[in-house]
Amino acid sequence: MRDLKLGLQLGYWGARPPTDHVALAKEAERLGLDSVWTAESWGSDAFTPLAWIGAHTSRIRLGTSVAQISARAPTATAMAALTLDHLTGGRVILGLGVSGPQVVEGWYGQPFARPLARTREYIDIIRQVLRREKPVTNPGPHHPLPYTGPGSWGMGKPLRSITHPLRADLPIFLAAEGPKNVALAAEIADGWLPLYYSPYRPEVYAESLGALRPGFEIAQFVMVNIDDDLERALAPVKSMLGFYIGGMGSPKRNFHKELMARMGYEAEADRIQQLFLEGRRAEAIAAVPDSFADEISLCGPPERIRDRLQAWRETPVTSLLVAGVDLPRLRQIAELVLG
Repeated sequence: MRDLKLGLQLGYWGARPPTDHVALAKEAERLGLDSVWTAESWGSDAFTPLAWIGAHTSRIRLGTSVAQISARAPTATAMAALTLDHLTGGRVILGLGVSGPQVVEGWYGQPFARPLARTREYIDIIRQVLRREKPVTNPGPHHPLPYTGPGSWGMGKPLRSITHPLRADLPIFLAAEGPKNVALAAEIADGWLPLYYSPYRPEVYAESLGALRPGFEIAQFVMVNIDDDLERALAPVKSMLGFYIGGMGSPKRNFHKELMARMGYEAEADRIQQLFLEGRRAEAIAAVPDSFADEISLCGPPERIRDRLQAWRETPVTSLLVAGVDLPRLRQIAELVLG
């Protein structure tokens, strides 16, 4: 039975900047949490809030969950990571993700094709920058360095980072849902950021993960809702699932819906998407099975959550990342998980 680390997932901003993230991060550090994470999609970025939080903390690790691969050239991402790592004394975890075609092509104006090959190139270039052994080169085809394609002046020169990175082994985590992408994370990354994970269905990812390398981390987002009324506690989880499975993707491809199907709920996932796309959002949320919402979260009275934590401790998951909490709930969750 392993101990679980605990992290605070702050996500990305809504319509306005949040006012409590620094206070939450400082309290998380005081309570002994291992990490705090920020994200980006098509609004706030992931790195700037971490710099602000890092300036107000001294120990807690700082993770991007996730930085969008299509948002920056790999060298630009490496620059942001190594800069922040220096400023915070070596506390950065670089979490990366490919997102989906709607965001990549609709917001970042980049092609989504061949996400696995793009990811492999991207991470290789970042590792070259961090090792700083020689000028960075990459034959492509996705991120050729030097660039010699259309519009090139033919003057590109392989370069090495002016700034010496603080850590050549700065940890890189990969957010992944599909079996091949999960296998890629286990092969080339230092950690994995799943979306949904059920401690009761280890077979869903077992083949993709294989025999994990020593030190490989799995940081799993999990909603924790402490309430004596289980139905009420599950309501926010079902609301989140209804939105992601119903609307975060196109009718042709929705990676979250496909993951739910692989976890044994194919018919239910189809129904949720159908209702959501018909504009019947309340019905879509209601169609999320309580059993699915329950097994990927920690909900109910404190005693029930404490009991169900044992199942998580028997999985390869190393950290639970909690979101949507205020200071009193953060303290309560820390007591339950960390003791």
